[in-house]
Amino acid sequence: MTSGRQTAETDAMKSGRLLLVSNSTLHGSGYLDHCHEHIARFLGRKVKRVLFVPYALHDRDAYAETARKKFRTLGYELDSVHDAADPVDAVNKAEAIFIGGGNTFRLLKCLYDNHLLTEIRRRVLEDGVPYMGSSAGTNVATVSISTTNDMPIVFPPSFAAIGLVPFNINPHFLDADLNSRHMGETREQRIAQYHEEPDTPSVLGLREGSMLLVEGQRATLLGSTKARLFTRGQAAVEYEPGSDLSFLLTEL
Repeated sequence: MTSGRQTAETDAMKSGRLLLVSNSTLHGSGYLDHCHEHIARFLGRKVKRVLFVPYALHDRDAYAETARKKFRTLGYELDSVHDAADPVDAVNKAEAIFIGGGNTFRLLKCLYDNHLLTEIRRRVLEDGVPYMGSSAGTNVATVSISTTNDMPIVFPPSFAAIGLVPFNINPHFLDADLNSRHMGETREQRIAQYHEEPDTPSVLGLREGSMLLVEGQRATLLGSTKARLFTRGQAAVEYEPGSDLSFLLTEL
């Protein structure tokens, strides 16, 4: 099977339209409230129905209903892939795809179990179907889930993900708390450990409140917080909202 890294490299020059959000809920606001304007602009008027993938949470019915209520306030109907008799057919007919957050390992295993990775990649990169991910849904859009924050509660066949972009993302990125007495590794140290392994791609640390918009060969950091980019063998770099990160789409 082709690895997520290889797939992302192959598809790097034909990136689709992606909205990759760090978190579904920002402190002090409701579900997707902090990014609902970005969602509406991203989906536009041509999209009428969104296919939701709730596999990252156990109660898929409740999760789909939460997402459905939110998207209806934005003017879109929402169907959940877990209700479909044939998930692959549902992806093939989708006008837009949204994969929600939860446990990344559970999500990726279900995508493999339902044979959806290749189909989602094809619909996004070849057919131009808009893809939105939040948290775990952002993780699986990248090369692999190796830089997720989640516990491996189940075991997917591989850590290789959909590979819509040729780098990894760490959603919910947290800076070290200098006043904390916690002696475990910081998020930055864990990403450094990842980069101790050979041939590991860059990792974009998306703080809560931030998101990455990809349109063809252009990638722009959006939201209210900065992002931190980690590249193997280089010093980490901070980027302000509005920054052009298009170079990441061709970094192999």
